[in-house]
Amino acid sequence: MFSPSLPKDPHLLLSMVNMKLRNEFETLEDLIHHYHIDQNELVNAMALHGYHYDANRHQFVSK
Repeated sequence: MFSPSLPKDPHLLLSMVNMKLRNEFETLEDLIHHYHIDQNELVNAMALHGYHYDANRHQFVSK
């Protein structure tokens, strides 16, 4: 389940998650644990809007 502090709008979510990954968290798992969200739910929500997590770039990117 998404944290109430994360936006529901997919474009805002993408921007916020990538910013947090860039500035605050070393891994996607760290972000997931901090916000108490399900990783599959986040990854699937991003995939619905054409994005996937690129571990080499440490961000969600367009497919």
